[in-house]
Amino acid sequence: MIRYFRALTVFLLSVAIVPAMAQSTATTSSPYSKYGLGLIDPILLPQNVAMGGIGTATNNINGYNNINPLNPSSYANIRFTAIDAGLYSNFVSFSKSGVPNQTSSNFRFSHVTFAMPVTQHSALSFGLMPYSELGYKYKQTLNRGYGTSSPADTNLTNNVYSGEGGLSKFYLGYGINVTKALTIGANASYIFGKLKQYSSTEYPQLYGVFNSRQEISNSIGGLNYDFGAQYTVTLAEDRHLVFGYSGSASTKLNTESTFLVSQYQIDASTGDEDVARDTTVNRKTPNGKIQLPMIHHFGVSYQLDRKFLVGADYSMGNWSKLSINGVNQGLQNSQSFNIGGQFNPNSNSLHSYWALVDYRFGAHFEKTYVTINNQDIKQMGVTFGLGLPLAANGSSFYKVNIAGDLGRRGTMSNGLIRETYFNLHLSFTLNDKWFQKYKFD
Repeated sequence: MIRYFRALTVFLLSVAIVPAMAQSTATTSSPYSKYGLGLIDPILLPQNVAMGGIGTATNNINGYNNINPLNPSSYANIRFTAIDAGLYSNFVSFSKSGVPNQTSSNFRFSHVTFAMPVTQHSALSFGLMPYSELGYKYKQTLNRGYGTSSPADTNLTNNVYSGEGGLSKFYLGYGINVTKALTIGANASYIFGKLKQYSSTEYPQLYGVFNSRQEISNSIGGLNYDFGAQYTVTLAEDRHLVFGYSGSASTKLNTESTFLVSQYQIDASTGDEDVARDTTVNRKTPNGKIQLPMIHHFGVSYQLDRKFLVGADYSMGNWSKLSINGVNQGLQNSQSFNIGGQFNPNSNSLHSYWALVDYRFGAHFEKTYVTINNQDIKQMGVTFGLGLPLAANGSSFYKVNIAGDLGRRGTMSNGLIRETYFNLHLSFTLNDKWFQKYKFD
């Protein structure tokens, strides 16, 4: 009875996180989130983030049943009921030539995922994770050709650009052992959320003058599918080489698009914006489509059971095919390289807690799907983290996973912005046999 009460408690706490995740917006401040569907989130939990983002060829890590939605074939190795829920925060410094640095920080619930064995050779998983993030605001100050560059000049014009929102992904997946060495699996996902972008023209010194704003809003929802396979070569009883592949299908999402043009004024006493005074255009496209691209992941890993793991991934996305309501978004194809691993000094240590800890490390490089004035926007970083085991309780095993990602995105060349960021991930992992049968003498 206690076991089922504990299971119900964990489940209800996890469900409480879901509304907060689904409603969260503006969890990034990157100006590069303006393009496409925003910044695309990797389909990874913190234990994989800490290893440079590898995951295509990983499954159980140091004996724990880890949930790995990046490759649904990995579910086939799950032997315990598993829950993983976590938090995410990021800190960013923005650098641009001739402009003082600016900083920003964000926080959110990051994920809640479940997995459970169905048979001795298969398992299912479901959960909610972020898919993309949209959040930025910047201003360009211009004169109209006959004024000066002084802020007090009434001829100045501010062009203000901003965006907010994000997409979430609820998935349901299944993985199975086809042979002792080969596993396959698939996810069916529902991607949903809202993306809003604004562009305003303001006359900061001309009080009483109407300013104008354009708003483009997309309310999105639709199905997407992931699939994958892993092949394990057993080199010795405790040594394994794993090859993996996973992909996301090119599918169409539904979107209801709204294009709104309104006019407003600036309050002369406070400088704040008044509510919209007039709406000049309000146009809706109720049955629009977003064409998602095909994405491929390839990976390899080598593992010495309960000692160490190293691996590498390569991914590519055909984002040049992304279109919204039939309009190609002008993106380029993305590529990423990930390498990393983890080391455990002694998973059976009785005298040193720190010998039980998983020490993780890695690095990643990505050519994103954004290109501006023929300048590729690239991202690179180093990762590190810890897997901190907690005291076991009967058949229950707990671990706290911490991951850090320190990196850069963008460039200061050609008047662009370079972001220096630190992402912090924290999750709680539970492994338990909720439904095991007991025998009594």
